[in-house]
Amino acid sequence: MNKITLSLLATLSLYGADLGTIQVTQTTNSKVLENVSNNDVKSADLAEALYKEVPSINLIRRSGIANDITLRGQKRDNIVVTVDDAKVCGACPNRMDPPTSHIVTANVESVTVSEGPFDVEEFGVLSGEVKVKMKEPTKTPKGELETTLGSFGYKKFGTKLSGGNEKVKILFSASYEQSDQYKDGDGNTLAQQLKNATTNTPQAATQYAPAYEDAKAFVKKTAMLKSFINLAPDQKLELGYTVNKSDNVLYANSKMDALYDDSTIYNLQYNVKYLAPYSKNFTLKLYRSDVEHPMSTKFRLSSGTNSANEVISSLTTKMEGIKAINDADFAHGTITYGIDLSLRNWNGEYIGYGMKAGVTGKDSIADVDTINRALFVKYTKDIGILNIKTGLRYNDTTITTANTRYDDRNFDSFDANIVSTLSFKNDLKIFLALGQASRVPDARELYFQTSMGTMAGTPTLDAVTNKEIDAGIEKKFDNAYFKLKGFYSKLQNYIYFHKGLTQNNFENIDAKIYGVEFLGSVDVTDEIYVDLGASYKRGKKDEALAGQSDTDLADITPLKINAALNLETEDDLTAKLEYIHAEAWKNYDADNGEQYLPSYDTFNIKATQAFNKHLEVTVGIDNIFDKTYAVSNTYADLILLSDANSGEVMLLNEPGRYVYTNIKYKF
Repeated sequence: MNKITLSLLATLSLYGADLGTIQVTQTTNSKVLENVSNNDVKSADLAEALYKEVPSINLIRRSGIANDITLRGQKRDNIVVTVDDAKVCGACPNRMDPPTSHIVTANVESVTVSEGPFDVEEFGVLSGEVKVKMKEPTKTPKGELETTLGSFGYKKFGTKLSGGNEKVKILFSASYEQSDQYKDGDGNTLAQQLKNATTNTPQAATQYAPAYEDAKAFVKKTAMLKSFINLAPDQKLELGYTVNKSDNVLYANSKMDALYDDSTIYNLQYNVKYLAPYSKNFTLKLYRSDVEHPMSTKFRLSSGTNSANEVISSLTTKMEGIKAINDADFAHGTITYGIDLSLRNWNGEYIGYGMKAGVTGKDSIADVDTINRALFVKYTKDIGILNIKTGLRYNDTTITTANTRYDDRNFDSFDANIVSTLSFKNDLKIFLALGQASRVPDARELYFQTSMGTMAGTPTLDAVTNKEIDAGIEKKFDNAYFKLKGFYSKLQNYIYFHKGLTQNNFENIDAKIYGVEFLGSVDVTDEIYVDLGASYKRGKKDEALAGQSDTDLADITPLKINAALNLETEDDLTAKLEYIHAEAWKNYDADNGEQYLPSYDTFNIKATQAFNKHLEVTVGIDNIFDKTYAVSNTYADLILLSDANSGEVMLLNEPGRYVYTNIKYKF
């Protein structure tokens, strides 16, 4: 760590937690980011908000929007993302539309980030989960109009209307936003970054055609409708509908861009209390999410004049499920049990024109269904100062494909965990958690085929199992708080991409990830406080892959530090100076595409002033010193372009200095 970093941390420690952009509440096994919609106003991208607030989350930069995350060094299906308890999946095998991209921060009330395999209610919680809770309707009539203007031609307009009575409450929200291509610290747009990387190389045809070199980076439109209905004093029905439409999203370091990303999320929840002597609380949940994602070479030189040789990879995915949960008192504790049924369909095909017409009709993912049937039970009990939470889940999973050349698959597994917490009178807690969870391979890992007919998937993959231990200590003082936590994760049959293979690129390996995390806060005065968080982890393969020598695991980001100096006054002024530091990449999987990334330090500042009950103005600057840096590496499970000079995979730099203003009018 350099001297500047040490000096800053020393300075911050004199002042003493994070209330600036998002309120962060700590629990033993999770972090709850509250009030997201009111405070994270820079853009719609939830992934960026999580990266700023949670040390164990890192960003994978894909575009000006629709970015992805890693949690404790894992990503994709190893993380479960739910929106109002609806499980959401992206359609793109190259992660252009990760689950967090199908909602916008303006509609998010809170996000709960839980680390480790400690939730048996959800299917496939391997490394953790991100539970997004959308805003809820109010009985009191309320409205809001907002606009945000930012660097690089960013514009956002949104509205919210809410109201009702004792029986029915309704919320409607809508937004529109667009942006030109951002510029990195060197002043290069997305198109210019691509051109610099691919000039005079065989991949020069992937550059943007002259007509699209200055195209907008994205246009995003969303709407949300929610209704809460009180059927009886102890019965409630919740209905939700969210639609997202993103058009012409540019992905500069990939071969294709998204023509559009359209998604809908449907939710229905019925809750009744005291249904029977052995039912304290019963909940029935139904959900469905649909995603359409056609990506295309339309904007690239490779498409030829008037897109005569355009190639489209069109994909859809559907996720639907039903869950019944019952809570009851049992043996001086609470028992929760239920059933969980879900179906994910994933389908994709290629479409070609002109010289590329030969790819038309070829499948990328041939109508694959993943059906999970599960039973789960949880039990919570206090024994003096000891709290014990334990859970068990049985999974029966069937995967079928329309591609008759490959076999269908069947999996069954048990997930289990126990979390014990000792709570002492002086606000000291000591906790220990043991857990085991598994997830099945997805359709891309099993059956994905390139447009040339190469089988990149591996139809014989086994399910992954994570056996993990977490332990830590948590302490609250009159004006301070800290939590120190360590973990060790043993991954059996971890699904890993092997770059050196000509086909069947995914294989099962054994590996381990371990690390330590710190969270702390100090109140300096009634108005000033400091937050500090840090995360360090290492990941190792038990053995190097065949033909390779590197045992480092991919996606294991180095030491990351989040710190913030916060101000909240009685005059309705809040301000936050934020600092993010990451060490240089020293342990990375070079054999599978990763490369050295230097350390970086970035500063962000934001202030919000409420002038009365109706008007609120926020101004902010991200990357104050206009630094050029990249946060994410280039693991070969993403299909990315190569750099002209180094021969390595092209890095996508972060945005340079970004200045924005948000104005809200509430009525």
